[in-house]
Amino acid sequence: MDVSQYLEIFIDETKEHLQSLNEQLLILEKEPENEGTINEIFRAAHTLKGMSGTMGYKRMQNLTHNMENIFSEIRNGKMSVTATIVDLLFKGLDALENYLANISSTGDEGTEEYTDIISQLDVCLKQGLGEMPAAAPAANAAVAVAVEEKAAEASSDKEKYRAFKYADHEKHAMNEAIATGQHAYGITVFIQETCLLKAARAFLVFKTLEGLGTVIKSDPAVQDIEDERFEFDFSMVLITKESLEAVKKAIMSVSEVDSVYLSEIKADEIVMPKEEVVEQKQETAGATQAAVAQAPQAAAEKKQTTQNSKPVVNRSVRVDIEKLDDLMNLVSELIIAKNGLVSINNADESAKQDNSGFNEQIEYLERITTNLHTSVMKVRMVPLESVVNRFPRMIRDLSKKLDKKMELYISGEDTELDRTVIDEIGDPLLHLLRNAADHGLESNEERAALGKPETGSIILNAFQEGNNVVIEVKDDGKGIDAEKIKAKAIAKGTITAEQGDAMSDKEIIDLLFRPSFSTAEKISDVSGRGVGLDVVKTKIESLGGDVEVRTTLGQGSNFIIRLPLTLAIIQSLMVELGTEKYAIPLGSIQTIEDIPVSDVKYVQTKEVINLRGTVIPLIRLNEVLDVESVKAQDENLTVVIVTKGDKLAGFVVDNLIGQQEIVIKSIGKYINNSKMISGATILGDGEVALILDVNTLV
Repeated sequence: MDVSQYLEIFIDETKEHLQSLNEQLLILEKEPENEGTINEIFRAAHTLKGMSGTMGYKRMQNLTHNMENIFSEIRNGKMSVTATIVDLLFKGLDALENYLANISSTGDEGTEEYTDIISQLDVCLKQGLGEMPAAAPAANAAVAVAVEEKAAEASSDKEKYRAFKYADHEKHAMNEAIATGQHAYGITVFIQETCLLKAARAFLVFKTLEGLGTVIKSDPAVQDIEDERFEFDFSMVLITKESLEAVKKAIMSVSEVDSVYLSEIKADEIVMPKEEVVEQKQETAGATQAAVAQAPQAAAEKKQTTQNSKPVVNRSVRVDIEKLDDLMNLVSELIIAKNGLVSINNADESAKQDNSGFNEQIEYLERITTNLHTSVMKVRMVPLESVVNRFPRMIRDLSKKLDKKMELYISGEDTELDRTVIDEIGDPLLHLLRNAADHGLESNEERAALGKPETGSIILNAFQEGNNVVIEVKDDGKGIDAEKIKAKAIAKGTITAEQGDAMSDKEIIDLLFRPSFSTAEKISDVSGRGVGLDVVKTKIESLGGDVEVRTTLGQGSNFIIRLPLTLAIIQSLMVELGTEKYAIPLGSIQTIEDIPVSDVKYVQTKEVINLRGTVIPLIRLNEVLDVESVKAQDENLTVVIVTKGDKLAGFVVDNLIGQQEIVIKSIGKYINNSKMISGATILGDGEVALILDVNTLV
């Protein structure tokens, strides 16, 4: 069965199950008796095992199976949750994520078996069930093997008898096959009793056997098996050229097959043999390790296909059907509007002279396109939850690594952002959180001495503000020491002592965003490598956003990120400079002012205006962009007041054209600019207008 067509769905759903397992394990660590959580964990692990088995990822299936054994015993109340078990299960989840990363990039799970984790899981299981005493770590693996062998000896054999009555044509087919050197095998397959989809597993067994030969009989009948009218076993007769061992391996490669009993039917036999020697029970995990080394040809071909077709990941968005219905309705209205314009164009001359109908159709079209834009934007929007839900696990691990008590509080995770922004925002947030844990929060002893709560708080908060989304990363730690930063900056030669004395605390703290600037006294693998905040700033600004810091010494810090809702279509103010047209994003504009030339003052040779008590620097865009102005020297200045965080600046332009909705087009690598231009747009008359990057200009 070619499963490569399901690869993208498998990757998406596996990510969801792994994330769910991470979240639920964090809850289980704090609430070991939470029955709902335990059931949810078991369901996710069970589904994940089945999915990976169906896709042919045997190593992934094997590891999940061993983890599921522990989840199952916890669910049955035979084992209790301990810190050791939780740590080990998290290790298993990390290994599964590594498998998924390999599958995402190459289509193949890789060759890593993670036998150390599997061995530790087995030891944990035996100890938790009281089947072995807690042994020294070095001896655990050997003890586990001994216990496994003893358990194998004690396990009771399953006995299964099937007496088939063959029709003449079935006898004939079997005899003919045996005469031509083929084999006839009587097979009984036992499905695991925890299996949720027995019929699906049976279907996969039949599908596997069809790739090896011909199934001439089954009990129960095929229809009954499809309708799940059977217990946990079924039998069939297979005619094939393959050896008995090859058939057995192929069947055991199907996930959730507990064991299989095979026997060759000789020419003088017409019923299944009644020997009482039945294959000993074989766990799927053991079969996977030992038997799947050589899978049937069909599976090998399928795997080859999977490896060759490298999947494209993170290209899909799950969409509510109602949003698609809205889109469909709007597209149908768009067609009606187009038909209206065509009919006006085809009308006679007298009707064409009357512009009222034409104007109505244009207004109708404008209304539809605006609604269409809104709907498409909603389809592209993804909640921030898809990024932040991996952070609680990271903070838990950091808490143990740094030996600091800390708790992460997340709010506003349902705030939505454009998919392109969501894909890029994870790394900057990850770094800010690691920064807060490593640099921000004090040690347990320091917090106790300062009278602060023993557990440090890190808060991740998101909310919408106009056309922007604001994300805050706060901590209640020691805050940022501006004097320490100034001393480090002077020592590194970033600034001079005179410049340092003239700088405000905020300007000094902004030095943290300079490349290779770090105040860490020792390099750790958590943070403090001198690479970080500059990368955060660059990434955020490349998304059209900005980042600022607010801090109070001894009380904590707040890193504030502002991002545009979407990067595709924006409202902008169109302005003229000389004969050229430029777009300024509306979200960055505060006001537009008409300023007399006499109101322009100078501070340190730079032009500024005093606007209602606030001193604002002027940026003459025609000089920055090397465009010849068409305005006379004595005319009033048209100034667009823009904001970047809490900074203001005034863009001096020649003329205002008006507000317009524009589609952003990338200018690619053809034009090498100093980031002042964030993109371009095509106007209604076909002319190209450049979009100004307000952050860079300010």
